[in-house]
Amino acid sequence: MKNTIIETNFKFPGQTQVYKGKVREVYYLENDLLVMIATDRLSAFDVVMPKGIPFKGQILNQIATQMMVATQDIVPNWLEATPDPNVAVGKKCEPLKVEMVIRGYLSGHAAREYKVGKRMLCGVPMPEGMMENDKFPNPIITPATKAEMGDHDEDISREAIIKRNIVSKEDYELLEDYTRKLFQRGSEIATSHGLILVDTKYEFGKTADGEIVLIDEIHTPDSSRYFYAEGYEERQDKGEIQKQLSKEFVRQWLIQNNFQGLEGQTVPEMSDAYIATVSERYIELYEKITGFPFEKADLSNIEARIESNVLECLKHRKR
Repeated sequence: MKNTIIETNFKFPGQTQVYKGKVREVYYLENDLLVMIATDRLSAFDVVMPKGIPFKGQILNQIATQMMVATQDIVPNWLEATPDPNVAVGKKCEPLKVEMVIRGYLSGHAAREYKVGKRMLCGVPMPEGMMENDKFPNPIITPATKAEMGDHDEDISREAIIKRNIVSKEDYELLEDYTRKLFQRGSEIATSHGLILVDTKYEFGKTADGEIVLIDEIHTPDSSRYFYAEGYEERQDKGEIQKQLSKEFVRQWLIQNNFQGLEGQTVPEMSDAYIATVSERYIELYEKITGFPFEKADLSNIEARIESNVLECLKHRKR
């Protein structure tokens, strides 16, 4: 669709390299500076869909930006500026090779492990007698790291992280402290908007001078699971499915159309009408998570808009 940004090919001043992920593109500049562009690409089951979703990049970028600002008193972060609705500019960091996953409820991966009889996840015990989506007595941290073979995440215990020196004991203890405090703040923000922050992940990196900072996105519907607070207890008591706020609705549509990213499966055609409904759902997510009305960016020439705003930001930064 012409009103989406699927791929970028900018040449910014001082640019040294470009990294293109599933949904974001990162431009590395001189002086340890990053320009991160949130595209409108949609990923599900580790597959990027052929068509973009209008405003998706703006929504994820603006949620992450607002959450970074709302947590900067807890932990320093990489972010320096957001010159465009789809763009974040900040410090280049060396990512720590651990994703800090924290779970307040028995959902998702934890629930699947529990159903097959496991009562230990990443070295952390899970109580007996729980139902899917029950609240844990206290949030549990279940880290993940990239597998040595391949690019998928694998569960790992605190002890293994330290023993393998993936990060030092001192650094890991700081990551745990930051993770618990960030989850507490995220939960308070969610509660104020009638939501439950079920689980989420945080990623950290080190700046050139060795400071640990928060990187990537936080508390977005792509990195977190939310439930609606209203009716949560009643649904649990009745054993009903919880009402979620995430991109799960896209996964369910794909499943209904016989696609789960498996070999031999073809991505179903997304009509313009369906894409419009997905865009509307993402706008709903934004407004519910942030508590602010969504202001649509100008889509008449997204690439030109982004380039102009980034160049203006870089010019002012040099002054």
